[in-house]
Amino acid sequence: MDSLGALLVVLLVSWLWLNTLRARELALAQARRACQRADVQLLDQAVALRGMALVWTPRGVRLRRRYRFEFSSDGVERRTGQLALLGLRLESLWLEPDDTNPDGGPDDGAARGRFEP
Repeated sequence: MDSLGALLVVLLVSWLWLNTLRARELALAQARRACQRADVQLLDQAVALRGMALVWTPRGVRLRRRYRFEFSSDGVERRTGQLALLGLRLESLWLEPDDTNPDGGPDDGAARGRFEP
């Protein structure tokens, strides 16, 4: 019985690890897509896991993962983007706005704010 329990723990940890790798691949693809749509460059071609939590949904318990990434419009200035996956689906996405409008004036701050999944 002890070896069966140990095997189940190993299988559970293996599943979680593989599922986390898959989620990271999906998060990176979503970050790339968002950067392409915003006409900015994804820096380092990477996303960093910032947190994980279990969440109750109408479909049952899901794992929410929050990722952070950096991007640039000019290749020099780094700005931050964040996204959240609920299970393996995109829940939210946020790109830090540019400090200036295309006309050179300061933005109105409407797009600013804290990322809350």
